[in-house]
Amino acid sequence: MTERKFGISGFILKCFAMLCMLIDHTGAILFPQYMQLRIVGRLAFPIYCFLLVEGAMHTKDIRKYERRLFIFALFSELPFDLAFYRSVDFRHQNVFFTLFLGLIIVDLYQNCKNRWIVCALSFLGLVLAEFLCTDYGAGGIIIIICFYCLYQYFFIRQVAFAVINLALFGITIQAYAGFAAIPLLLYNGKKGVSMKYFFYIFYPAHLLILYIICKIMYLS
Repeated sequence: MTERKFGISGFILKCFAMLCMLIDHTGAILFPQYMQLRIVGRLAFPIYCFLLVEGAMHTKDIRKYERRLFIFALFSELPFDLAFYRSVDFRHQNVFFTLFLGLIIVDLYQNCKNRWIVCALSFLGLVLAEFLCTDYGAGGIIIIICFYCLYQYFFIRQVAFAVINLALFGITIQAYAGFAAIPLLLYNGKKGVSMKYFFYIFYPAHLLILYIICKIMYLS
């Protein structure tokens, strides 16, 4: 997208999403009785999807981007399982797997000329997300596709995301994710400070820390 003079950078968006995610997971793991914390957390995932597409449009090597996401998906699975399920649980997969599948589909849209193949493999990606029970499942992949297909229409894609989010998740707590359109509309198209590995590492690290705190609270 075209850079704008005013607004917030991708770095600020990542920090905001990271904070919302931390609040969400703190609520889910330590204070499940406070639903307000989970509501705040709904804003995180759409922002990460938005920035995933931004990254895909500007990266010099999308395959390297895919490999990085997959590696961190594997690396994050044990902390994810321990934090949310208290043991290794192969029935659910962390959000990095959702982002990884979404990026693969974006890659197909960018580089495969046969639209029938793209549609077929995209559908396969949706099925795989549901089969693996990745965070947000097929709905998360659809949101990524929305941000990509409407990439050239900055304001329209935020409105479309909010409508699609409501259509996908209905009147549930996930409906609050539509409010992520507000900070996304403030995006100025600039990358900002680059601390990508910090954001990658933060995900498994904070889950592991929350799991340890939970164990201490439980033992005490």
